[in-house]
Amino acid sequence: MQHENIIALLGDKAAYFLDHTCTAIDKKTIHLPSADHVSEIWANSNRSNQVLRSLQVLLDHGRLGGTGYCSIFPVDQGIEHSAGSAFAPNPLYFDPENIIKLAIEGGCNAVASTFGVLGIMSRRYAHKIPFVVKINHNEFLSFPNRYDQTLFGTVRSAWNMGAVAVGATIYWGSAESARQLKEVAEAFEMAHELGMATILWCYTRNNAFKVGGTDYHTSADLTGQANHLGVTIQADIIKQKLPTNNGGYLATKHGKTSPLIYDKLTSDHPVDLTRYQVLNCYSGRVGLINSGGESKGESDLQEAVVTAIINKRAGGMGLILGRKAFQRPFSEGVEMLQIIQDVYLDKDITIA
Repeated sequence: MQHENIIALLGDKAAYFLDHTCTAIDKKTIHLPSADHVSEIWANSNRSNQVLRSLQVLLDHGRLGGTGYCSIFPVDQGIEHSAGSAFAPNPLYFDPENIIKLAIEGGCNAVASTFGVLGIMSRRYAHKIPFVVKINHNEFLSFPNRYDQTLFGTVRSAWNMGAVAVGATIYWGSAESARQLKEVAEAFEMAHELGMATILWCYTRNNAFKVGGTDYHTSADLTGQANHLGVTIQADIIKQKLPTNNGGYLATKHGKTSPLIYDKLTSDHPVDLTRYQVLNCYSGRVGLINSGGESKGESDLQEAVVTAIINKRAGGMGLILGRKAFQRPFSEGVEMLQIIQDVYLDKDITIA
């Protein structure tokens, strides 16, 4: 997408998103994505040579290869939301091969999905696009519905099918988070021992995070702390929802916070709120990718482009978008993925 088309898509919000300067957390204090990210950041860490190679393979693939940015195509909604809910709008994605084909045609760095989806097509495609195996899920059939992340397979199985990385979710703040923390930390340790990278879906979940009619699950302060917990268990990339507000700790009156977070380190601008998420990823040493969110129809393209702009200008590493792409015709899904990638390729969209 040409820069002029992006401006037209943003309409009267173009200056708001594209001209904002972040003064709360200066970009000079953040480690920004670059072609040398693995050499500059991870080569100094405890990650093995095999892990470094896996990270490099992931970052070198697709249309964003060699930029330090990544576009990952994730499809685990068949488990997380039920297959009917996820794929009824476009039944061709009940077939796992079409999921992988869309990621390839869309020019993505990697495809992230379940043991079943990637395993059944691994011999045909594991050498053609990096695989990220999602190792735990919220099983969504029990009645009443439960919200818990459970391991669906082993890390060694992911390695055997040729994956370069494993992904997992922790519901920080939930009653089950301590068990999930232990399981995922152990799984990530095993993944690193086998030479795979690790990606953590760093989500908050607790009904108490909704206060006075406001939902703080995606507040900058709570998601920022979730990110900080995620990098502590040595996730190599953090996946987080875009922040929609701030002051979660102030509303819930639990945990511990500082007024400086709200008075000095953030503002109400989405780029500033997202930069606070980046700050909590060891000042950007661990890449932050934001999720694309649910499909809402006609507004999907604009919302996806806005999310990509916010992530890039905040210092994030990329976008992980699924439903907005696969719940539409194949060619339109390819186009959407590539338009998002164009945001990261556009040199006129700068770091705030």
